[in-house]
Amino acid sequence: MAEIIVPELAESITEGTIAQWLKKPGEAIAKGEYIAELETDKVNIEIISEHDGVVGSLLKEEGDTVQVGEAIAIITEGGAAPAPAAAAVAEAPAAAPTAVATAPAPAAVAVAAPAEPAKPGSGPIASPAARKLAREKGIDLQAVATPDPLGRVRAQDVANAGTTPAPAAAPAPAAAPAPTAPAFEKPVEIEKMSRRRQTIAKRLVEAQHTAAMLTTFNEVDMSAIMDLRNRRKDSFAKKNDVKLGFMSFFTKAVVGALKKYPLLNAEIHGDQLIVKKFYDIGIAVAAPDGLVVPVVRDADKLGFAGIEKEIGRLAEKARENKLGLSDLTGGSFTITNGGTFGSLMSTPILNAPQVGILGMHKTQYRPVAIDANTMEIRPMMYIALSYDHRIVDGKEAVGFLVAVKEMLEDPEQLLLEG
Repeated sequence: MAEIIVPELAESITEGTIAQWLKKPGEAIAKGEYIAELETDKVNIEIISEHDGVVGSLLKEEGDTVQVGEAIAIITEGGAAPAPAAAAVAEAPAAAPTAVATAPAPAAVAVAAPAEPAKPGSGPIASPAARKLAREKGIDLQAVATPDPLGRVRAQDVANAGTTPAPAAAPAPAAAPAPTAPAFEKPVEIEKMSRRRQTIAKRLVEAQHTAAMLTTFNEVDMSAIMDLRNRRKDSFAKKNDVKLGFMSFFTKAVVGALKKYPLLNAEIHGDQLIVKKFYDIGIAVAAPDGLVVPVVRDADKLGFAGIEKEIGRLAEKARENKLGLSDLTGGSFTITNGGTFGSLMSTPILNAPQVGILGMHKTQYRPVAIDANTMEIRPMMYIALSYDHRIVDGKEAVGFLVAVKEMLEDPEQLLLEG
């Protein structure tokens, strides 16, 4: 027989939830074939069998939490599934009980524990002197308090009865009630949160509790980018086989601003400050099971087409729930686009342990004062930078956001600075 063990997943992932068993007991399984789907904090992982044989038993049920290195199933190599324990007992030889029954009695006597003092009826354990004194004083032994850990009543306990109040028994600690959904008078639907949604909730709260998070805002005139995009989108798509979107402009602007303000590309570990010299930009994506942040690696080394292709590839994997751990780990800064869903302004929450996140929003035509005498209708977008004030001061945060704004409003500068 062989065990199916939860494999090493990633440095930050130590457990998961059995999302689905792909094999049932009694089914044949080949080496390398999937046996279970494991849901982790970040992605779903399929666990394979390292052995040929038959699925003997499943040690965990769907929905159970399992640890890395824990056995979750038994494979009977090259044979049939093992019979249940109860069946094994039923098939045991009938002579076994007889052999036990005829075992010599002295052995049992030899290991018998020393007899305790006999209890008269259902009364307490008490010494003869204590019983005599209790009869003389007319005291009920049941009401006599004793410090003896076994509850044995001594003569001095009886003598003290009536003069020293018996200590009140400490109330047993009340068991914590299991969380239950509140009662509603109208119809509701109750479902358990997925492991990933629980993790998202936990980490967002942790980010707010551990970081000194502040947000600063600015607005971008999107006229130049929209004009450039309208003029070049057809030739760009024909040449690169990908559409020219806004995300490549923002990614390039972020990289340029991070080079000017490197503390926004850092992490805090204890009393150490780690400033990253690479630019792996996380792009928040709405996946079926919740928000995920796949990472565009070395964004500073990619052109606009390379960034658009990589974002498209990662977004498709997210929608199909096929992101791997390597797609999600190690980002240095994050961009999130609430404008996709119509948001005009929001306060993004840090993607810990990163210390900066840029929030994009919906482009909205608004009247803008060009100078003291001129107003024009321009496509404007509010942008927001949330940052960890423990290492990023307000001056740097505002400077970073202004740098992003200036590069977006001047795409030629963006090409040079990005």
